[in-house]
Amino acid sequence: MKIIKTITVVCALIFGFNGLTIGQEHALDRYVKQGLDSNLVLIQKDLSMKKAMNGLEVAKSMYLPQITFDLTYSHADGGRSIDLPIGDMLNPVYATLNQLTQSNNFPQISNEQINFLPKNYYDAKIRTSVPIINTDIKHNKVVREKMVELTKVETETYKRELVKDIKIAYFNYLSAVQSKEIYENALTLAKEGKRVNEKLLEAGKGLPAYVIRAEAEIAQHESKIAEAEQQIKNAKYYFNSLLNRAGDAEIVYESGKERANELEGSDMSVNIDGREEIKSLEGNKAIQESMVEMSKQAFVPKLSAFLDLGSQAEGLKINSNSQYYMVGAQLSFPIFQGNRNRLKIQENQIAVAEAQNKIDQAKQQLALSAEVAKNELVAMQKNYESSKVQMEAAATYQRLILRGFNEGVNTYIETIDARSQYTNSQMANNIAAYKLLSAMAKLERENASYPLK
Repeated sequence: MKIIKTITVVCALIFGFNGLTIGQEHALDRYVKQGLDSNLVLIQKDLSMKKAMNGLEVAKSMYLPQITFDLTYSHADGGRSIDLPIGDMLNPVYATLNQLTQSNNFPQISNEQINFLPKNYYDAKIRTSVPIINTDIKHNKVVREKMVELTKVETETYKRELVKDIKIAYFNYLSAVQSKEIYENALTLAKEGKRVNEKLLEAGKGLPAYVIRAEAEIAQHESKIAEAEQQIKNAKYYFNSLLNRAGDAEIVYESGKERANELEGSDMSVNIDGREEIKSLEGNKAIQESMVEMSKQAFVPKLSAFLDLGSQAEGLKINSNSQYYMVGAQLSFPIFQGNRNRLKIQENQIAVAEAQNKIDQAKQQLALSAEVAKNELVAMQKNYESSKVQMEAAATYQRLILRGFNEGVNTYIETIDARSQYTNSQMANNIAAYKLLSAMAKLERENASYPLK
């Protein structure tokens, strides 16, 4: 019977829960892995992770020396100048020397005027600079490391949500498929009822009203089947969108082979210590604490050294006289900044307090959410157990009414009522079963117990 198949599928899906960690059929495990590998949002988050890792590498590179090539060319005319009376000072001496030596070996020279601005001047150098003391570099590296961790935690948070969504979407698809099968089974029974009533009417023992009532019942089930088909289509599209697949891609449906695990004595405790949301908030607090330390070390001097190897001259000349080197160090020490640093420290300390308050609020809210999920699971388990009892009773009632109808004891209306009760109990059991599985997936998400790696 269809009901046996339904119970078998539900039992197989329930069986394999380790505590409250869902161990579904292999098909669902493969779908979860596929979703984690191909989801578009996760692809974007992987790019964000690479960006954060690149930022960390940049922060680490700040410890390495920096080598640059600088070239300056300038040409000027006019401006300030200095007069050098070389001719006035040396010409009398040269004249006396020429008289003494009876020669012209010492010619007369003119006074000189030298401009401060050089003409056709260049300065080319290779500068190597390296930080020796700089606390900002250390703190920037720490902040970048925390940002990488936050990006990773954010990705894991989305993965957990995605796992839950994939599982619930899969359960909804299975529920829709089962609903269609239940209505198809009910339609078969309704058609059989119509056939029997038509035979009775032909034999003069039936009523036309019963045939009309059977046709109405058939139309009702056909409408339900059409509705179930639409639900299957919608569930399939949504499920495939989570896996970044074509909307009409087929979904593997695996029936279970193991007996049901009724979860008697299973651990339903709540544990939110592994929630990524808390880790993310703690990481944010660590960043704010690092900012406080950075502000407190603002008065630590910054020391760097440099080495210049270059050449400079007028007329674009390059020779031994134009080449030079320069070694130096630069020390920076703030003395007064208008109390801005003290205020910055206070601002960062307030940010740390805010981050701690957010952690406390998050723990409270997550604990509440987990307790609600636990209570929902307990209620769904009881509801599922109750639906099984109701379904068994409805099946027995239908068999008795059908036997009484065949023996002429019960009316056809009673058989319709019995079939409706049976169909409704099947649907209730189907819905309760997959709500139970969905509740398990939700509690698994609240406890962050699904192994992502």
